[in-house]
Amino acid sequence: MTHRLRKISLFIFAVMFILAGCGQKNNSNEIIQIGMTQIVEHPSLEYIRKGIVDALSENGFKEGEKINIEFKNAQGNIENTQLIAKSFDKKDVVVAITTPSAQAAFNNLKDMPIVFSGVTDPESAGLIGKNITGVSDMTPIRKQLELLKSLIPNAKRVGIIYNSSELNSEIQVNIAKEEAEKLGLELEISSITNTNEISLALDKVLKNVDALYTHVDNSLASAYPLIVKKCDEANVPIIAAVDDYVKQGALAAEGINNYKVGYQTGEMIVKILNGEKVTDIPVETLQETELIINKEAVNKYSITLPDEIKERAIFR
Repeated sequence: MTHRLRKISLFIFAVMFILAGCGQKNNSNEIIQIGMTQIVEHPSLEYIRKGIVDALSENGFKEGEKINIEFKNAQGNIENTQLIAKSFDKKDVVVAITTPSAQAAFNNLKDMPIVFSGVTDPESAGLIGKNITGVSDMTPIRKQLELLKSLIPNAKRVGIIYNSSELNSEIQVNIAKEEAEKLGLELEISSITNTNEISLALDKVLKNVDALYTHVDNSLASAYPLIVKKCDEANVPIIAAVDDYVKQGALAAEGINNYKVGYQTGEMIVKILNGEKVTDIPVETLQETELIINKEAVNKYSITLPDEIKERAIFR
């Protein structure tokens, strides 16, 4: 009887060992499944996405080898963000780029690890919980308006266009209102609800302002070539929030590098894949900013650059 019990015990132990091994995905050859979602496609978000993938690859999680990334774009449709989130319910980790995509993931996937990126104000967006963390892309709005005053000292009225349905955009505009008042700048603000309204909003604003300020807004980013074209025609310089806008024609930006936002996000995902709990990884903000100047725009608008700006600027 004792011999028989010993054999049964060994059998049970062997089964438990096998089952335990099946639960350790990182210690097997099984591919880790990652779902990645973003609200829309534009250069700023593409840089974030590239940074994420590069960080994963450079830390031992190369796509097609240890991980598989399924990417879905909501095409600017909020309903699509919900559908995409629900379709990721069998993934190991979900990565959500932008506030709407992160909110959809958080609302639909309560127990899955979620890492967001490109979210301006996670707390105001309700993205606080035991299964979510990420990297904020909040930019230094006061610094950007101070840059505007340095480069265009005679500017009194500044235009802002924003999508009123984007929480992240509304938050930035409210900050801009406070800081502009402190700096003695008047704001001409026009709200939109989609990219189709940008052209008319620009026509309304540009005739009354000395400069246009473009913050982080997915609708603006999606139509940035149009914004640059309209401003060129109206002879109105643009001060921007991110370097991607300068690459497309804005005069200058004092802000964050979206690729670095993505890379920092990717490093956070690596921690989770290596076994760290989401609850042990706090939300981060990219602290480093860059001053980017568009040489062609400087010449076009006959801008005299202060020495302090010349010394620390990166020229495009």
